[in-house]
Amino acid sequence: MSDTALCGDRIFLRGLTAECIIGFIDWERRVKQTVVIDLELPVDCARAAASDEVADTVDYKQIAKRVLAFIEASEFKLVETLAHRLALLLLEEFALDWVRLSLNKPGAIRNSRDVGVTIERRRAAAC
Repeated sequence: MSDTALCGDRIFLRGLTAECIIGFIDWERRVKQTVVIDLELPVDCARAAASDEVADTVDYKQIAKRVLAFIEASEFKLVETLAHRLALLLLEEFALDWVRLSLNKPGAIRNSRDVGVTIERRRAAAC
């Protein structure tokens, strides 16, 4: 088990917005819609605090840039698919032990602020 799996430290990124093709209704396949992403990622804050170096933490700026690039290039029918694929990408590319991710589509349902999913995924080696 890695050090980050042992501690409860987390970095979060909330309210990241991106535009993409998302939805299964005909009009949704023609128009980009806004999605909002919240991320929670494991980090060893003690190690990062001791060194005061970004190399000892999760570089959330790089994660945000990668998330935006992936979402803006994507075309999925379901928010479930987008969230799952994004979580797998983050686990792989940033060598994270786990990721908790919420993804929602504001205004997708009349009389509702938003609709979406929250998922947690772990690296196979971290399970």
